[in-house]
Amino acid sequence: MICFSMCLLVTFAGFGNRHAWSAPKSPSTGLSGRLSPMLGTQDAVIVADPDGRTVASVNADRLLVPASTLKILTGLAALHYLGEGYRFPTDFFLTPQKNLVIKGYGDPLLVSERLDEMARHLAELIDQIDHLVLDDSYFSHPIVIPGRNKSTQPYDAPNGALCVNFNTVFFERRNGQWASAEPQTPLLPFAIRKIKASGQKSGRITLAADRKEILQYSGELFDFFLGKAGISIKGEISIDATEREADTLLWRYASPYQLPEVVAALLEFSNNFIANQLMLAMGAGAYGPPADVEKGMRALQSYYASVLGIKTGHLVEASGISRENRISAQVMLQILQHFQPYHQLMRQEGRQWYKTGTLKGVNTRAGYLSCSNGGLYRFVVMINTPGKRTDRIMRIIEQTLK
Repeated sequence: MICFSMCLLVTFAGFGNRHAWSAPKSPSTGLSGRLSPMLGTQDAVIVADPDGRTVASVNADRLLVPASTLKILTGLAALHYLGEGYRFPTDFFLTPQKNLVIKGYGDPLLVSERLDEMARHLAELIDQIDHLVLDDSYFSHPIVIPGRNKSTQPYDAPNGALCVNFNTVFFERRNGQWASAEPQTPLLPFAIRKIKASGQKSGRITLAADRKEILQYSGELFDFFLGKAGISIKGEISIDATEREADTLLWRYASPYQLPEVVAALLEFSNNFIANQLMLAMGAGAYGPPADVEKGMRALQSYYASVLGIKTGHLVEASGISRENRISAQVMLQILQHFQPYHQLMRQEGRQWYKTGTLKGVNTRAGYLSCSNGGLYRFVVMINTPGKRTDRIMRIIEQTLK
């Protein structure tokens, strides 16, 4: 487990707003006083105006559990290491024995529609192969994410270099039979076995508990779509992570999604799988493959401490699922300052662009609030007291700040 804890806090200067604005009238000077009685000792609030001046602050330096608001930092770090124009690749090789090798690089948005596109393109290059070979060597294994359990819940989906459909399946019971709830995805025998074992009647579950199951599910889906496109496969699905020098690169597929679109999906759906795929990919980008948690967290922590200049906190993983993560509301406000050029990647509701976080007994919210005179307020609400929520606090903030 990789973590760190340091004691200094660095403020930022010179980070300009992209939008011109005129200073609004000062908000109620009693905002902190109004919010304070609503907060416990394990809760915090901080709000800054578009000039960076603090207009409300309660327990802002207390280290608390951020939950999924941590994904804002993860998205920002991924954009730093991989670049805005980055598109996750997938390579297709043909061996001298006429085997088709598929090598993954951790694409978190590799879904059925993309496999269908890949297969149709490959059908223009080949019409028959012997074995279908899967290469997931770009990521190390096993990958152990702190806070992730081996449940069938989608938020516990495991990570890997060649994963499809987030290692999940969406299903239902139709006319007494198991059926896919997504018309683009076939319900394969492997998935049906996992559905029966789960005991659920409908919904979305994680199919893969480990590397073997990840590759079995991915392989069966690729096999289905290749066959649908007219490619004949005579042999079996196998795993091979050897060097590819003797193989011919048929095609390098590039995801249709640039990295900001991946970050938008991360924030919109609060997807733990995407968060940790990004963490692993940035680690490989910074320190070389194979990707592992140590490299990924080293990259995330280096960005946090060296690039952002933040010296307090405790980070153990990238999605916010672990309760061992600790940051302060003041630190999250600084992260929001750097994320501000990308704020439109967040979910929008009225005047707010925001990201929420929820764990048992934890309720957090961080983002931006548009100002009537232009510019954006930044806000962070971190509730670590069981039974409390951010809703009432946000209503008061939004009513006060115009």
